[in-house]
Amino acid sequence: MCLAIPGKLLDITEENGLKMGTVDVNGSKTRACLEYVPDIVPGQYTIVHAGFALKIIDEEEAAESLKLWQELIGSGAFETGDELPSTDDL
Repeated sequence: MCLAIPGKLLDITEENGLKMGTVDVNGSKTRACLEYVPDIVPGQYTIVHAGFALKIIDEEEAAESLKLWQELIGSGAFETGDELPSTDDL
């Protein structure tokens, strides 16, 4: 199963000729390639999967996605101890 998690873009850099950025996913900072979302700017939200930002989303869509993750966790679909993003940071 593939999971794409929403996160907020913190900064943009260039690495080896590629547009890269730091994305905050619920307090965890991760590097992501931004080549698929060339118009993204810091402060915007994106969906990240396997180190690639795939789509720019608005804050409302990010919050809704994280809310659905929390509902899924509450349903018992994940084992105890598994953690997924919360909506607290939006």
